[in-house]
Amino acid sequence: MKIVLASVVSRRARSKAEGVDKMVADYTQRAGRYVPVETLLAESEAALLAAAERQPGRPAAYLVLLDSRGQTFSSEEFAQFVGRQQDGGTQRMLLGIGPADGWSDGARKQAQTLFSLGRITLPHELARVVLAEQVYRALTILAGHPYHGGH
Repeated sequence: MKIVLASVVSRRARSKAEGVDKMVADYTQRAGRYVPVETLLAESEAALLAAAERQPGRPAAYLVLLDSRGQTFSSEEFAQFVGRQQDGGTQRMLLGIGPADGWSDGARKQAQTLFSLGRITLPHELARVVLAEQVYRALTILAGHPYHGGH
């Protein structure tokens, strides 16, 4: 299964996110030891949703949108969720962080899962880092790697 970490990010915000990009790249590189992981910075909700659609030579993604209305998971529960997707034959899973004003109702309806990082509100940049780390953590839990132990 391939995991795509996608975020709606304006051009202006991209130029300010160098440190964030480095941290996300570090976690995606580590996660890549277990499954292919890529990042996608989309300029709009529509562009991010289009990336989840089926295209020639690429299956449609299982779409997970981060949303304050979504289900919260512990790290272990998130690992189980990722494991179920792998075991169920999901070829691509796109985890999307939405625009500053939130997802449209249409986007929420398109998603197979709405997922919340918790009851707190995070800046998009921090949410990108937390999501990348949690994906890495989930994959290490599934692999029995000691990274999660003691944290």
